[in-house]
Amino acid sequence: MIDKRVKNAKEAIEGIKDGMTLMLGGFGLCGIPENSINALVDSNVKYLTCISNNAGVDDFGLGLLLQKRQIKKMISSYVGENAEFERQMLSGELEVELTPQGTLAEKCRAAQAGIPAFYTPAGFGTEVAEGKEVKEFDGKPHILEHAFKAEFSIVKAWKGDHAGNLIFKGSARNFNHPMAGAGKITIAEVEELVAPGELDPNQIHIPGIMIQRIFQGEKFEKRIEQRTVRSKDQIEK
Repeated sequence: MIDKRVKNAKEAIEGIKDGMTLMLGGFGLCGIPENSINALVDSNVKYLTCISNNAGVDDFGLGLLLQKRQIKKMISSYVGENAEFERQMLSGELEVELTPQGTLAEKCRAAQAGIPAFYTPAGFGTEVAEGKEVKEFDGKPHILEHAFKAEFSIVKAWKGDHAGNLIFKGSARNFNHPMAGAGKITIAEVEELVAPGELDPNQIHIPGIMIQRIFQGEKFEKRIEQRTVRSKDQIEK
């Protein structure tokens, strides 16, 4: 068994340099690799291309990298709740490649599986299809999409072991699952790191062969992006 543990987030991101392309798991603020992102902020690495469903919020997650102008390009499915992301995009300070959400997920999964490209009907007839090959299947036009190419993929899991086997919890599985193994090097930060044999093999979502570095994170904030509440009176009615 190969022990893939590293001490902390700082050690985990070693080798990430200016101008690299990174995949980062999560959806909104759910399941984001908080510790790894904070380490990237502290490292002052810049000119990054980040592949992520969105960019968190202004003062958390990828929003922290945007604040310090460390991201050159975002490949995402929507702007989300990040006002700074929107401002930089509209002002031309940030290059943005908006991608249909299903296509974004499949471009990750294709990279994970070693599939170079695939056809999809999503985006045909829109700006998404500009400059791309079109082919008909069953009389319906499909555009050719290429799998992502990233130097590093950074994911967050609930539990992991020394060999890199991962278990996700609930909706935090999101983009973390298809991004694991999709980069040349995959970093996994976990809430609980256990010894080999402690994870039920039937519960493992990602096998350790997909992971090169793993560490136990700390002080996860797990913020809620949008909190909606009702008064006790409304609930009783």
